[in-house]
Order: sequence, then structure tokens, then C-alpha cells
Amino acid sequence: MIDLRLLREDPDRVRASQRARGEDVALVDSLLSADERRRASGVRFDELRAEQKQLGKLIPKAAGEEKAELLKRAEQLKADVKAADAERDAADAETQELLLRLGNLVHPDVPVGGEEDFVTLETHGTIRDFAAEGFEPKDHLELGQLLGAIDVERGAKVSGSRFYFLTGVGALLELALVNAAIAQATAAGFTPMLTPALVRPQSMAGTGFLGQAAQDVYHLDKDDLYLVGTSEVPLAAYHMDEIIDADQLPLRYAGFSPCFRREAGSHGKDTRGIFRVHQFDKVEMFSYVSPEDSQAEHQRLLEWEKQWLTSLELPFRVIDVASADLGASAARKFDCEAWIPTQGKYRELTSTSDCTEFQARRLSIRVRDGKQVKPLATLNGTLCAVPRTIVAILENHQQADGSVRVPEVLRPYLGGREVLEPVSR
Repeated sequence: MIDLRLLREDPDRVRASQRARGEDVALVDSLLSADERRRASGVRFDELRAEQKQLGKLIPKAAGEEKAELLKRAEQLKADVKAADAERDAADAETQELLLRLGNLVHPDVPVGGEEDFVTLETHGTIRDFAAEGFEPKDHLELGQLLGAIDVERGAKVSGSRFYFLTGVGALLELALVNAAIAQATAAGFTPMLTPALVRPQSMAGTGFLGQAAQDVYHLDKDDLYLVGTSEVPLAAYHMDEIIDADQLPLRYAGFSPCFRREAGSHGKDTRGIFRVHQFDKVEMFSYVSPEDSQAEHQRLLEWEKQWLTSLELPFRVIDVASADLGASAARKFDCEAWIPTQGKYRELTSTSDCTEFQARRLSIRVRDGKQVKPLATLNGTLCAVPRTIVAILENHQQADGSVRVPEVLRPYLGGREVLEPVSR
């Protein structure tokens, strides 16, 4: 959530942010009104309680008619205090409910617009000319079947559409990717973490995934637990309700977890293969930093993502995601998109978001700097979303005979294999 003080002092900035996100601007005025009622009712309650306490001191000293009048006033005050308390609680609850619906403030450098209004910042690597090499590239599913690596038919039989098995070298390739990603993250100073896949509602809401993203979340009604769509959720909630000393920052974690997404808004999109699925594994970077260091940390996370994709020898570009495509928690987001030859376009492989103080305020995570205690900043960055990375590797490193060259960084984790060979033709 944002700082209410900032909302009061600069409501136009918040309105502009909501407008850039394509969200309800009227929410700002509703929140200002609720906050005013909350503060006014709080003042009213405090005044009545003060009078009540003063009266409590006078009554024992009074007698006769004066005492009777004071007792009568005390009865009225008791009712008034109770009503003021209820009014204050209701106004506070309304303020909090509206505040949780408000997205993070969009960074001023973010391009304004929707999904297609991003700005390309960098392009890396060389896109292969398969025609010049004399063959038509196969898509990742055909390659995966040739390699005995991907089985979507049995995935659908067992679990339904958008599920799959990774088999043989497919399973080994996932393990190689995860181990290589964790090795890079560890070398960069991240603490490796294996995180819970189920979290409580306050953890999911605190990271901002029960707002506009709620349609993609799996909920277990009987247990009131949520399946995570990313280890960002348990990593963000890891220090919930804690105060961290400034000299401990930055704290950096690399979480590995299964991820579950309904993909409710993707009907008919990417239905072939394993590019868009309901369950996948991912290595996620997560940072806790001082608020003044969040933009620099955002650039560092992006550099680590670029280092990873470069080590996989993939052509990719970096985009500055447009305002309406940010997600509620992010003030700014950079995506790295790899070239997918058979689609003829770049597709998102990694993403990094600067969430500033937004999640920390919701999760009550603060930093103690000297005598000052204040919310810190949180950031996240995908290092390796496994299925999409496998898609990019298979398609970009395929050879004419259906084999796939293994990037050097993965070879130590694949027993030294330089090529994945077809097992069926």
C-alpha cells in the first residue's frame, strides 16, 4: 500500500498513477474522504474519552444534585464513547479496504499505455537465419517429442490441459537449469531458499496478488490456503511483522518453488506445448533494501537476469513495461524477452519489479536506521522460469537433424553432454 500522508499531500500524483494504470481514479477521492472521516472520528473519540476520564475524577468529590448531574452526564458519555469508537473503527476499516485496492505509484519514467506500449531498452545476441542454414526450424513441442523430453498428451490425460510431463533429458534439462541458476545466484550473494508452495491469505494479500491478479490464483477453500504463483510470495512474507536493522541490508534470497497459475485470462493463447502452463518450477530472486537504494537494486537484478540469458546463449531484448501492464505492486518493471524462432517474435522469459515500499507496508516489514523505524523496499526478479527457458533453448539451439546443442553453462550439470540427441524420429 502507499503512504496515506503522501496521498493527502499530493493526491494529484496518485490520481495520475491510477490513470496511467488504467485504474479507477475516483478511488483516490473515496479514499481521501474515508481517511478524513477516520481522522475526524479519531479526534472525536479522543475528546470524549478525555472528558470521560475527567468526569471520573469529579464524581467522587461531588454530592447531591451536582453528583446526580455528573452521573447523568457520565451515562451519556458512555454511550457517546461507544458510538464514537464504532464510528472510528468503521472509518478505519473502510480506509484500509480502499487503500488495499490502490496500486503502487508508477515511476515517472515508465512508458504510459497498455501491453503493446512498452519501450525496448536493449537488444542482445544474434537471431539465427535458419533459411540460410538450409532448414525449417521445428517448434519446441516437436523437438521435445523427438528428444523424448516433453509429454503433453499424458499430462492432459492425467491432469487436464496445460499440464505436462518432462521426461528423460527433459527432466535432466530442468534440473540442470535450476542448479545452474542457483549457482549463479549464490555466487552473486543470494541465499538459496526452498519455499512453501501454500501460504496464508495475509501472505498472498500482502504481496498484492489478491487484487487484479486474484483470478489466476488457486485457493484451497477447506484450508483457506493459497497455492503460490511465484516464490516471491513466501519470500516477501518471510520477514512479515519484523523490524530489520539497517546494517543487515541488503537481504537477498533466491527461492526455488513450484508455481501454480490458473491462466484465467489466457483462453486460446499459447495452447501448444509448455509455454503457458498451470504448473511450473521457477528460481526467483528477491531483495530487501533501503528505500533509497531500490532503483539501483532494480538495475542490479536486471543485470543478473541479462547475465543468465547471455550464459544460455539466447538472443533477447530488454523492455520497459508500460504502466497498465505493471501489476499492482510494481512501480516499474523490466522484462527480458527471448527470441522464439517458430513464433517469429520475442516472448517474456524473465521479469524484475521494483515494488518500493508497497509490499513492506502491507506486510509490516520495517527497517531500523538509528532511531528511525520505517518501511523498507522489496524487489523481485525471475532468474529462471523453467518451461519457457526450455522452449527458448530447444528452439534457438536446434540443429537440422532434430538434435539440440547444449549451452556451455549447462554442460557440467548434464554430465558433460554437448548435444541432446533424438530418441525417436
